[in-house]
Amino acid sequence: MKKPLVVIVGRPNVGKSTLFNRLVGKREAIVDDRSGVTRDRNYGDADWAGKEFQVIDTGGYVPDSKDLFETAIREQVEIAITEADAILFVVDVRTGINPVDIQIAEMLRSSNKNFILLVNKVDSENYEASAAEFYKLGIKKIYSISALAGRRVGDMLDELTADFASTDNDGSNDARLKIAIVGRPNVGKSSLTNSLLGYDRSIVTDVPGTTRDSLDSILKYYGNEIVLIDTAGLRKKKRIDESIEFFSMIRTLKTIGECDVAVVMIDAQTGIEKQDQKIIDEAVRWRKGLVIAANKWDLVSKDDNTAIQYEKEIKLKIGNIDYAPVIFISALTKQRIYKLIDLCQRINEERKKKIPTSDLNDVLLSEIERVPPPSTGTGKEVKIKYITQVGDHYPIFLFFANYPKEIPEHYRRFLEKLIRKNFGFEGVPITLSFKNK
Repeated sequence: MKKPLVVIVGRPNVGKSTLFNRLVGKREAIVDDRSGVTRDRNYGDADWAGKEFQVIDTGGYVPDSKDLFETAIREQVEIAITEADAILFVVDVRTGINPVDIQIAEMLRSSNKNFILLVNKVDSENYEASAAEFYKLGIKKIYSISALAGRRVGDMLDELTADFASTDNDGSNDARLKIAIVGRPNVGKSSLTNSLLGYDRSIVTDVPGTTRDSLDSILKYYGNEIVLIDTAGLRKKKRIDESIEFFSMIRTLKTIGECDVAVVMIDAQTGIEKQDQKIIDEAVRWRKGLVIAANKWDLVSKDDNTAIQYEKEIKLKIGNIDYAPVIFISALTKQRIYKLIDLCQRINEERKKKIPTSDLNDVLLSEIERVPPPSTGTGKEVKIKYITQVGDHYPIFLFFANYPKEIPEHYRRFLEKLIRKNFGFEGVPITLSFKNK
């Protein structure tokens, strides 16, 4: 399901992270009285009155140079205007209108984008009079709120989500396989898209992030239409690294949400890095099919054991996500790129696979009897009685037990490996849920 994307913008220390935490319902972002504490980009899922949407907190990164600081904020707002379905512009009632607030307001007002001005830290009626100052910015949709206390946040959410589709009526009926090509800048995402299509759909240069627009292309493959979603970067060379990372993250987040299978491209010469791991974790969080494609394999010096050793190192780094297959490709020479498509098709079928309840219980219960769950802290025996598969969009397995909350994490991982050993699900995150019998 494609969820609307809401981006929170504003200068540092106006309460963006506090608002983000309230919208997603948990303390995801670090909150501190010092400005610029939010260094990593925070994003999560939120819902209001049956309408789900994604939220991104742009944070308050403050480089040393004041000029660079203002550039960073301006670029983040530009990106938000390009990418977001709606924007929450946060200001601080305690400090009043700031010159940076005026700049942001001018950009948003001329964007024709859906945005709301939130005058934050209005913790009581005593601050309402001060909030009236912000009408000078010439913005129609203004809410005086307290992100910390939750004051009037509900009213604002009614306005924000008025045009969002209901979760139960998202209109997702496109049966075509949708493959997201994601990864760090300059790993060859656009080159892979171009090689698969047979023509230059994307601009490709040696400068990381040269693709400007989000690109959905149709690949005709043995009579089937496959949608290739190529994430994009930035064209302007003035962009600072922080904005490039932010832009890349937004595009990756949106793309993974729209796909069936995510192809996480890594550079075979450098291997998996921290940012790659974050992208892999995001694909798993969304419960999407997952393939790791090591690109530029033609540039790697190798012998008969190189691929085997390389794959072992990748599996070691990704830990519990070792069910994701690794394929070695070259977008430039087209080495194995069509095998990659075959692999994505197979994983998509695995994602839809349903195991009959009788097969699950016949196979798994006997194995569970041989290696039962550990006893509870009070010495009571934990017994799993029944297993069934549910879920329409990705595999979910329900385990019915007498003490479901007492089943430890290591045994849950054992059960997942048991399912994979007997029934497959290559490249597919699976969910285990434990219920009282």
